[in-house]
Amino acid sequence: MTLDELNQKIIACRKCPRLVEWREQVAREKRRAYRDWDYWGKPVPGFGDPHARVLVVGLAPGAHGSNRTGRQFTGDASGVFLYSALYRAGFANQPTSVSRDDGLTLHDLYITASGRCAPPANKPTPEELNNCQPYLEREIQILQPKIIVCLGRIAFERVLRIYSARNSAWTFGHGAAYQLDHGTWIVCSYHPSQQNTLTGKLTVEMFDAIWKKAKSLLKEA
Repeated sequence: MTLDELNQKIIACRKCPRLVEWREQVAREKRRAYRDWDYWGKPVPGFGDPHARVLVVGLAPGAHGSNRTGRQFTGDASGVFLYSALYRAGFANQPTSVSRDDGLTLHDLYITASGRCAPPANKPTPEELNNCQPYLEREIQILQPKIIVCLGRIAFERVLRIYSARNSAWTFGHGAAYQLDHGTWIVCSYHPSQQNTLTGKLTVEMFDAIWKKAKSLLKEA
């Protein structure tokens, strides 16, 4: 299975009734600022370089961000923070991401998520994440990434589950990095949500350090 084939399967998914209802309701009702938009309102596929050595795993689409635009981290404040950092690090050709046809391309990096549908209150249930996990597993199998950057604790725990990693010393913390037996590195970062960026829990300098670490580890791969 190719990434394109997998993404078509993801887009057609209707495994989680609660999420299907919510994402489609949001797409119908819209936010006033985006009332002229044709909301995506479906599961959001992965995005980026199909030959990437770096895989970025987030949490789930934002109701009026990716659920509106149909592309990972596109159309909301988290994406503004993320893509500007990726541009500074040389992984993106531009610092902005506003729509699927804005010309953004990624180099050596692919972005996905633990959950593919926008969840109410930004909180997918464990069962919903379990339903989505096979898609992330398949992406990892196809890409065989050298580095996985986990944006947030949930992404970190989900990746450890996929690899059946049970090392009790491996705990989530911004900047923490762990190497799996087969050589892949897992790098942890706080999620670039506004609750982290506006409070100073995650600063521009802290986030830039994550991508510098990823580039450094690539040189060793």
